[in-house]
Parts: sequence; C-alpha cells; structure tokens
Amino acid sequence: MDLAPTISTQGLTRRFGELVAVDGIDMRVAPGQFFGFLGPNGAGKSTTIKMLTGLLAPSSGRIEILGLDLNSHPVEVKRQIGVVPEGMALFGRLTGAEFLSFAGRMYGLDRETASRRAAELLDFMQLADQPKKLVTDYSHGMQKKLALAAAVIHGPKVLFLDEPFEGVDAIAAGTLKSMLQGMIARGATIFLTSHVLEIVERLCSHVAIIHQGKLVAQGSLEELRTGVEAQTPASGDGSSSAGEKLTLEQIFLRVVGGERRGEQELSWLG
Repeated sequence: MDLAPTISTQGLTRRFGELVAVDGIDMRVAPGQFFGFLGPNGAGKSTTIKMLTGLLAPSSGRIEILGLDLNSHPVEVKRQIGVVPEGMALFGRLTGAEFLSFAGRMYGLDRETASRRAAELLDFMQLADQPKKLVTDYSHGMQKKLALAAAVIHGPKVLFLDEPFEGVDAIAAGTLKSMLQGMIARGATIFLTSHVLEIVERLCSHVAIIHQGKLVAQGSLEELRTGVEAQTPASGDGSSSAGEKLTLEQIFLRVVGGERRGEQELSWLG
C-alpha cells in the first residue's frame, strides 16, 4: 500500500496579470524522497517553491504538506518544514549565533535548546571561528551555509532548498551533501531545485521537470530515462551511445526541447 504523499498539489496555478507562471501542476512527493525539481530559467521553479512554502498565494489549486492543507493550516505546516529560499532573507546586523538562536526560538525551541543547536550548527558549518562577525560581513557562501543551518535547527520533516549549492565551495558542498543525505536516512523529505544537474543526479532519487509553467515529466530517474529512451530516438545531439544510460542532462534536454548549437558560430568569436 502506497504511503500518503508528503507533498501533494492539485491544479496548482499562479498568474501574474496575463502571465501564467505555473499552470495546473499536479505533483506528488513521497515520504523520505530526495526530490529534484528542474526547469529552464523562467520555467516557474521558484514560484512553485514560494507557493509550497506559503510565501506566495496560489491563484488556484490545492497544496497539501504532511497531510495538511496549506491554506487552512499554514502555521502547523510551517512549524514542520525548513526553507532555504532564493534570496535567503538573513538579518545582517546579527551574529551567526544570534541569528540561529532567533530562528530556533521562532520555531518554538526553548532558549537553551536553541542556543545549543546554534552552537552545534555553527561548528558543523565551520562558521564558529569568528563568533562576533556580523552576518552582513559573511561571504555569499557563508551566508548560504547559515541559511541552511537556520532551516534545519528545529529538525524539520520537510526541507525546501532553492539553489542551495550556489556560491558554496567544494569542501562546504561536500559537508552539506553529507548532512542532507543523513536527513534522508532519518526519514526527512527534501525538495531541491538546482541548475547543476550533476548534483541533482547524484543526490536525488526522483525528479520533476517544469517547462513554461507546466509539469512535463515526473518520476524516478530510471522511469524518466526509460520514458525518454522509448519516446525519443537517439540523435547526434550528444546523446549516449548504444548500451550507455542517458544522463540527467540528456534527459532534461530532450524533455524541454533543448538544442545544442555547436555548429552555430558567433561571427566576432570565429
């Protein structure tokens, strides 16, 4: 018997005037999945995440998180999720410890627990060596790590990540990946958007692809690979040769109609 989905949408739509940014998405994310949400620039990824996390109201449609209707139970849902949004939204005039303690208190942790977890997270993220440094003076990569620390301080059941590895160095990225995989092993669900398809392929078990506001593919990587191979014959576009599995990049390019333009030249670069 299938478990109830951790994340479920029915007819999820968002309009901005005449523009339909997200167009009738039906999506299901099972408990414990590391789920990748992909699409070209402007496809509707960040708009979808903002709706799933209660930062943006849908124009129509329904969202359920952990079996709760987000529209009817926004506070109950937000207590159980963590979010690293596109813009991070950090408080620059606090130190890292102050910011994490504040985040923990906002999630309902008592002062002692929030302070202890803040110290553990700063140490884990290698941000503890300058305790008086203000967040505004952090590098972009340091701020990204701090935003992720704030998103997990309360032990969320669902974690939403919008480009979490952008601007993060390779050593820090390895630490973050290890932490995220540990969360999956303990039963959390992670919803990730990233333009780095190699990271998504390495981390995620299931993927959905959005294109021009519509969901055009959804399933496990193997299901997507099988579907694409059956529907689209191999061509001279960099596809894998016989006997080789399609990479996620190749699947993505075929699904969204991407074209390689190696034969096209720019006159001033010739």
